[in-house]
Amino acid sequence: MVNCSVRLMLGNHAVAHAALEAGIAVAAGYPGTPSSEIIEYIIDHAKETGTYVEWSSNEKVAYEVAYGAALAGAKALVSMKHVGLNVAMDPLMSSAYTGVRNSLLVITADDPGMWSSQNEQDNRWVGLHAYIPVVEPYSPQNAADLVKLSMNMSQRFNHPILMRLVTRVSHVREPVKVCEFGKPSYVQGYLKDPLHHALVPSNVRQLKEELIKRWENIQYAVENLPHEYVNDGKVLVVTSGVAYKYVKEALRDLEVHVSTLNVVTPVPLPRKLIANAVANSDKVVVVEEGDPVVEFQIKEVLYDEGIRVPVYGKSEGFFTRVGELTLLNVEEGLAKALGVELKRISNDPQHVEAPPRPPVFCPGCPHAASFYELKITTAKARVKPVFSGDIGCYSLGINPPFNEQDLLTNMGSSIGLGMGILRGTGGNQFIIAIIGDSTFFHAGLPALVNAVYNKAPMLVIVMDNRFTAMTGGQPSPTQAIDIGGVAKAIGVKYVYTVDPFKVKDAEATLSEALEKVKDGELAVVVMKRACALEASRGRGSLIVKFTVDYDACKACGICYNLIACPAIIRLSNGKASIDPASCLGCSVCAQVCPYNAIKPLGNAEEWVSKWGEL
Repeated sequence: MVNCSVRLMLGNHAVAHAALEAGIAVAAGYPGTPSSEIIEYIIDHAKETGTYVEWSSNEKVAYEVAYGAALAGAKALVSMKHVGLNVAMDPLMSSAYTGVRNSLLVITADDPGMWSSQNEQDNRWVGLHAYIPVVEPYSPQNAADLVKLSMNMSQRFNHPILMRLVTRVSHVREPVKVCEFGKPSYVQGYLKDPLHHALVPSNVRQLKEELIKRWENIQYAVENLPHEYVNDGKVLVVTSGVAYKYVKEALRDLEVHVSTLNVVTPVPLPRKLIANAVANSDKVVVVEEGDPVVEFQIKEVLYDEGIRVPVYGKSEGFFTRVGELTLLNVEEGLAKALGVELKRISNDPQHVEAPPRPPVFCPGCPHAASFYELKITTAKARVKPVFSGDIGCYSLGINPPFNEQDLLTNMGSSIGLGMGILRGTGGNQFIIAIIGDSTFFHAGLPALVNAVYNKAPMLVIVMDNRFTAMTGGQPSPTQAIDIGGVAKAIGVKYVYTVDPFKVKDAEATLSEALEKVKDGELAVVVMKRACALEASRGRGSLIVKFTVDYDACKACGICYNLIACPAIIRLSNGKASIDPASCLGCSVCAQVCPYNAIKPLGNAEEWVSKWGEL
């Protein structure tokens, strides 16, 4: 290609750039670490390339947008984090049956170690389950190369391809060769084909047979992909994805020579290549990030081929099945499997654990104000609720001093789990479900419909900070659709919208809503105030700081103990101090101070009013 250069790039950016080089016409996704930067990069270049790109309301919708585009014949990409693929499973399974008319690249960014997730599921299993090939890169450059390979393969077989990234590929940087963007591959119109695209039982029976034949062809084709095989000994180490990088470095440190095979497609495995490589070996060691997906398949291949050599991997305990691979645990596992001594440097510095730093709300976060007001009003109302939580910034409400997230399991779980606890306790438990604006539109709506339909007396708090804040401030549908209006439209009788920065008003509103629930009603309170980080971005000159009048301060601790704003510091004498570098001027501390000891350094009302316009 012409006009190429080398840039230091984030793995996700390398993936997105390669997709634009390949001429994607449609890209869709839902934000979630570690995947978010893929769609963000495409958005940044969409006008330049002519690519259609969107943040969808959830992963299922994102998948369907890309899937529909590929059914029409356009090149398409859909991106999400690993747990998001669960939300998209329905159209994903169907897409294998229908196939596509061009490229459909499905990107799942897995999170081994659960750095920002509720589990560390390995989505390579999905490929086996769905008859969809899985491609697994080991570095940003390799990811860029495999994006193009995957899209060509998808187009060749008219079949979706799943690319499994992991955090250490998505969020590392290396020099990557990048070239000019391709022209988006759109089509003039959709050619109707209900026999293949309408999945009624009479059609699906035939399509399953076609799927199996297509899968057999794919299994044959993966033999010729650029797997990396080095024949250098009677022991064979098989890897996939980022494990390859660890293995190469570990073998160098251990100073051993073994054969290595890195497979591009952990699903399906290149069976003939595996069998031929193992035939020259006395022992097989499998190293992979996540579950023993490759290991299990290798054992199946060797059994089918009648090859009897020992296979060591995660099942035998040589490598961890919990958390990420590291150079150290890969070296330890390889040394044990190879029967060599693991060398240690005698003058290693003493290992010192850094003190734990639990995450806290940002200075000025409206969620902190909401949790404070909720704590005060539930105490006054003499209710002992179960706080059914959800996935978002407000998950931090689980921490002291709030302690207002008793359970949270998945996107949209707050309302559904809350209803289950309500019914499971015979209606005796007071339920407060806490959900965010983006999550409300993602997965909360069906649950709220269920609460209305089945007459569930509970309080639903929607913490509307106007953005998908936890994953980097992506836009939320709340910027165009009023949550209170939606709640009323689906039949919620008692709907309130309040600004958490107006403390007394918020407390009064929450108190009224709590009384409605006591009376057996369903109530929704929308706590509406934009994310502090987004409000302050580009508006630094407008921010009005607050300060403490030390003569008036009585060291009661309400501001730093109950609001827990990181900008408020407890001095040795118990009095409060406000860090001017951190304060964003939300004014909540000044409102709750019983001694009027916290003062603005300017026109705070004007700043808070401008903030409220977001």
